[in-house]
Amino acid sequence: MRRPLVTAQQRALRDPDVVATETMGETSSLSGSNDVPTIVVRDGQGKELLCFLEQLIPLDGHDYALLTPVDTPVCLFRLSDDEEPELLEGLDASEPILSTAEVVLQEHELSLVRSAVTLTVVGELEEPDPDDFDEDEDADGDDDDDAETYELLVSFMVAEEEYGLYIPLDPFFVVARMQNDHALLVEGEEFERVQPRIEAELEERESQD
Repeated sequence: MRRPLVTAQQRALRDPDVVATETMGETSSLSGSNDVPTIVVRDGQGKELLCFLEQLIPLDGHDYALLTPVDTPVCLFRLSDDEEPELLEGLDASEPILSTAEVVLQEHELSLVRSAVTLTVVGELEEPDPDDFDEDEDADGDDDDDAETYELLVSFMVAEEEYGLYIPLDPFFVVARMQNDHALLVEGEEFERVQPRIEAELEERESQD
């Protein structure tokens, strides 16, 4: 399934080729061992997300962190036979749709977590088959580089409407500002200000390798 980009602060850095290469090359140097360090990210509402620390970028006297979620991020869509799937965001934690999704996931021994930044799923998941992904792209015939790709995890019905939880197959990065023993999610104007500078720093690091 192909979808347009969502807003920048919900999908942090949008250059997988640059960032993925850099994080793979820097993981061991950050941790000093084979174990990548983890840190808790908090948003403005107090929600938390446990992430792997991939990169640290000093800017304006602060350390900004490039992070990836420890658990699997998922996106909720409303599905229709006649229209493009609709991405649903900002749902209240008590929303009946999420309660139903939680029950469906439990049938597969999975748990839904209402985390900061994104919904996440905890449990054993099968790795997507790259061959299936390539076949889907060929079938779509869509060469839009600005589209994101998802894999369906589960679908379910609520009030005669169909919904689906999808796993984003593109790298899912989060930007946060380090503060003591945790990190604060970078949002709004601060994100708009630091995003291009962080991307430029990552590109410079890659060019020096």
